[in-house]
Amino acid sequence: MRDHTPDFKLQELSTSNKQLIRETVRRILVRLCEDMQLTSDSLLEFWVEVPGVKRPRGTYRGGFLMPDSFIAITDYFQAGKETLVPAESFSDAEGAWDELFDELYYQVEIFTSQVDFSKGITLELWTGHRNRPEGEWAYAVDTKIELI
Repeated sequence: MRDHTPDFKLQELSTSNKQLIRETVRRILVRLCEDMQLTSDSLLEFWVEVPGVKRPRGTYRGGFLMPDSFIAITDYFQAGKETLVPAESFSDAEGAWDELFDELYYQVEIFTSQVDFSKGITLELWTGHRNRPEGEWAYAVDTKIELI
């Protein structure tokens, strides 16, 4: 059996890109909670866009675009709260944030590893929850940031 795993080396995000992602994600997750929209199926999704690079995105049966990747927010924070309260598996909020960002950075690094940063990379972040099975957002907070 052949291994079809791409042979690539992860390119770590710069400190400034990590900080930009951290500030943006904190802002949109706080907004999600303030709006009382953090539910058990809330996701933090992201898409990576690079000028001139075409990548087909998959679709679910309902026909909506799949994100490059996602994180289940309730793995880190409790649903139904007005403020971000860490999930029971964390002793404090900073531990939850650190774990969430470690996972997010790793996933973003996978999708940006073979990309020349001089081309400009846009990271589109969404948080909220979708209607099922159609997949349209029932509630979403989204933003785009340009990685440096």
